[in-house]
Amino acid sequence: MLYVFGFDRVAVVVGDLYFVDPEPHPGQEGAEHGVRLELRVIERGEPRGTIYAATPIGVDRPVWRADLLEAVGGKPFDRTHHHPVFTDWNPGHRVFLRELSADPLGWVAARLADLPALLAEAKFPAGTAGPDDAAELRRAAPEIVDATRRLLDRVRAGELGNPPHPDAPVTVDGRQVLVRSGWL
Repeated sequence: MLYVFGFDRVAVVVGDLYFVDPEPHPGQEGAEHGVRLELRVIERGEPRGTIYAATPIGVDRPVWRADLLEAVGGKPFDRTHHHPVFTDWNPGHRVFLRELSADPLGWVAARLADLPALLAEAKFPAGTAGPDDAAELRRAAPEIVDATRRLLDRVRAGELGNPPHPDAPVTVDGRQVLVRSGWL
């Protein structure tokens, strides 16, 4: 499932995720699932056709990511982390914070309430966001957190955040492969 909260030049996308890293760091072995939340650049195209035509919308380059993950069968939020910086489409290293794992939804709400700080930490210019994006994102933060909470509930209920298919291969020629399902 994917939620998109679009503003003028940035968007927040939130989706469920199931993930198995083929080369995990020690202590991060095995499948994890949960909710991924990203701040992204958004692009609005020109309508194609009549005045009633739909407007193309592009959810583009990632700016920042929070992964509210836990090991499948593990403790709540035992793999929760964020990626404050991206290089092109690739996230930097996982950053684990005690306060993030202790109160993931409160931490995310506080981060979303300060768009200028998120952009600065991610090394994006302030002009990445539109003039009203910070205020609009701050106002929408409770709704974004509520959608995130609902997705987490559905992951924990086994409805979302599942492997692509119960028979999906996790090895190829004896090597662990990346297994990932979800929009993000």
